[in-house]
Amino acid sequence: MTEYINQGSNDTRSGFGDGLTELGRTNPNVVALCADLIGSLKMQTFIDENPERFFQIGIAEANMMGIAAGLTIGGKIPFTGTFANFSTGRVYDQIRQSIAYSGKNVKICASHAGVTLGEDGATHQILEDIGMMKMLPGMTVINPCDYNQTKAATIAIAEFEGPVYLRFGRPKVANFTTPELGFTIGKGILLQPGSDVTIVATGHLVWEALEAAKVLADKGVSAEVINIHTIKPLDEEIILNSVKKTGCIVTAEEHNYLGGMGESIAGLLARKHPTPMEFVATHDTFGESGTPAQLMEKYGLDKNAIVQKVNDVLKR
Repeated sequence: MTEYINQGSNDTRSGFGDGLTELGRTNPNVVALCADLIGSLKMQTFIDENPERFFQIGIAEANMMGIAAGLTIGGKIPFTGTFANFSTGRVYDQIRQSIAYSGKNVKICASHAGVTLGEDGATHQILEDIGMMKMLPGMTVINPCDYNQTKAATIAIAEFEGPVYLRFGRPKVANFTTPELGFTIGKGILLQPGSDVTIVATGHLVWEALEAAKVLADKGVSAEVINIHTIKPLDEEIILNSVKKTGCIVTAEEHNYLGGMGESIAGLLARKHPTPMEFVATHDTFGESGTPAQLMEKYGLDKNAIVQKVNDVLKR
């Protein structure tokens, strides 16, 4: 069994910035657009090395999506960068009409997702974005777990033809995957085998799931932990194989349980293998101002919440 070790905290947005920088050196068709948040999206090195391939759109996110869609017609691969709230909620019409409906090869790269945006509060902490984006026909939705995986995902989506929503975050979190792991769109990763319960996590909750599995192991519970970094298309095979073995499942995500990864998995299980299930997610609520750690604890998005939900589902 592979033991995943925290190699030191780093923010996933830096993984995006470093991945974009690498793409700037290797793929001349990659261009970048930003809505006045260069520092927050870690795009400065790409800009320094490729000033002719960067477009500062300013606080005009809808315009940014339209320009990005247009750039694809000339064979460019545009990466748009702004906060997740502004990448989705503010510009949903433009994404639907100009990118998704039109099948344009735009990479919508969204930082500061979820409650871990922190002190900026509920107006910026979008918890509905996965649901909005996964319901768009043809949209691929990716939510990597740490710095290394975000960098790998950023590079991988440049080679993928079609619109992509890439979601990542603001705070420093555990960096525990290895660059050698690579990134395959649509394929979940079995991080830890187990026999008593399946824990499927995405984004910042993957490390919390691994930490919860340690607590459960001390209590005699064998937890299988799966990283679903691609929410759409969903890796049905890895999930079904696991629940057929364990007989119950807990999903964990920094998103509303309505419309999130857990809901996609619940739909899969209802169709193909009904299974007792619990959700670790926010429950039809907005966030509030606070530190990321305070908010993750308050909204039940940490390892302790996962352990509790495992206990609940085992009773079923």
